[in-house]
Amino acid sequence: MTIRQRYEGIISIFKEIMPEPKTELHYDTPFHLLLAVILSAQCTDKRINMVTPALFERFPDPESLAAANEDEVFEYIKSVTFPNNK
Repeated sequence: MTIRQRYEGIISIFKEIMPEPKTELHYDTPFHLLLAVILSAQCTDKRINMVTPALFERFPDPESLAAANEDEVFEYIKSVTFPNNK
């Protein structure tokens, strides 16, 4: 079995088991979902949902986040668990 076949098999299982996956994280774009998932590591979804509205407003796309400096981003995420690692 090739890696691609294994991947397609796993995806088909997920599609069968969870045809409409849901998350407790609030987001409006795939980019924001990615940010929320990264921030949620070892933190509660409730806390992430408190932090992300302002973060998403300030950084609506990858370009705006890439242009920011670490200190600015840290101000938005300092209340999440292990902010320096994220």
